[in-house]
Amino acid sequence: MIKRTALITGSTGEIGKSIVSSLKEDVNVIAPTRKELELSSNSSIENYVSSLDIPIDIIINCAGIHKAGNCENLSAYDFQNILQINLIAPFQIISGLVKGMKERKYGRILNISSIWSIVSKEKRSIYSASKSGLDGLTRTLALELASHNILVNSIAPGYVDTKMIRLYNSEKELEIIKEIIPLGRFAKPNEIGELAKFMCSEKNSYITGQIIPIDGGYLTK
Repeated sequence: MIKRTALITGSTGEIGKSIVSSLKEDVNVIAPTRKELELSSNSSIENYVSSLDIPIDIIINCAGIHKAGNCENLSAYDFQNILQINLIAPFQIISGLVKGMKERKYGRILNISSIWSIVSKEKRSIYSASKSGLDGLTRTLALELASHNILVNSIAPGYVDTKMIRLYNSEKELEIIKEIIPLGRFAKPNEIGELAKFMCSEKNSYITGQIIPIDGGYLTK
């Protein structure tokens, strides 16, 4: 069996680390540092993609940033910055690498989205907009690339037990949220990693264009 190669952004975050850990036994993983690949710079992305000298079979866009706030307290700069990292950079990486996937008639592209692309919450306007855009990109590229055996999907995590959820929620708020989640707990990062592993594997041969929540049933409430 051919050992595939995956490019994963955002590998230093807790979810990113889990995805790398889940995939690395079965695929070659390239996880560039910020020094190697600066997602806020279009020229850095272009230079990095063009410098790759091995075929990339799997792309996982995991890097993302978030800034919470009421709309009047957020700036156009905040909007541009979040869209750049969460949406424009994934598009640029995919568009720069998809030609080789087409030639080889194989590819798996996975975007790490959020349940806040499906529903929303106060002070999430820019983040929700960026993730909704990412899911729109997922659906469209799935149609464009299906004939080339390239599958494109999004995973939409809910509350994951990471440092990030504690930045935006008090411990009291987190306990209330747990009561809303049917499974009564937050996801563990490795649960996201294992789903990503399947979605990017050859075992997944028929799922494309989907936004897959992994949220303990939160969206069913």
